[in-house]
Amino acid sequence: MRERSPKSGGNERERGGTEAPRYVYGVNPALEALRAHPDAVERLFIVDGQVGAKAAGELLSRARDAGVRVEKVARERLNTMAEGGVHQGVVAELRGFQYVDLEDVLAAAKAKGQPALVVVLDGIQDPHNLGAIIRSAHALGAHGVVLAKDRAVQVTGTVAKASAGAVEYCPIARVTNISRALEELKEAGLWVAAADIEGSEPLWTAKLDGPLALVVGAEGAGVREGVLKHCDFRLRIPMAGQVGSLNASVSAAILLYEVARQRGRPAR
Repeated sequence: MRERSPKSGGNERERGGTEAPRYVYGVNPALEALRAHPDAVERLFIVDGQVGAKAAGELLSRARDAGVRVEKVARERLNTMAEGGVHQGVVAELRGFQYVDLEDVLAAAKAKGQPALVVVLDGIQDPHNLGAIIRSAHALGAHGVVLAKDRAVQVTGTVAKASAGAVEYCPIARVTNISRALEELKEAGLWVAAADIEGSEPLWTAKLDGPLALVVGAEGAGVREGVLKHCDFRLRIPMAGQVGSLNASVSAAILLYEVARQRGRPAR
């Protein structure tokens, strides 16, 4: 991949901010919240006898060390908190999710001395897809995920559950305008590649080892044409079957894996 020289300018983004209190449910998401951000956990709710002994031991130990209040409650109460999700007998109440600024994502790459890798999401609506993308992004070396403030799903308990707790480790920036965010990334020296079923360049022929933003579009609609205009190239994932497209989270995982392969290993 050619080098793109960083430029100054551009500041069109939503400042990192804190949302209303949220519930994170499931053993792994609750544990990761306590491991990564114990100071953000307000309370821990557990159904007596529903959590395995090893997991319960770590949950209670970490809650005690962090001074987190633990309440033993009926399963029905957790059903309400988790809005019907599979909570496995545990729910953690956290302060609102802390989004970061776009510049923080770039700073994370610079601090590691690595070419930046950013996943930009254009209108993802399904919380399970968002959670799965965040999980793949964290596992495969992305330095952060960017999503829109409006007309897109935000970080919720369902997203945290689907990410297996990766939301506690993967920086997530929220912007007011995806197209402007892409221009800001380009000014910072990144090339922008969109996942596009109509793209002319097969994924496996593209050179993806330099500073890169990967754009993944909404379920069904894909990346909007107005956003595609801000992308340097469009990547097509070659497929042999009769189905015309892949799930958004699957597409993101395939793209990220190819980047990790070209870079030699996930960038940790």
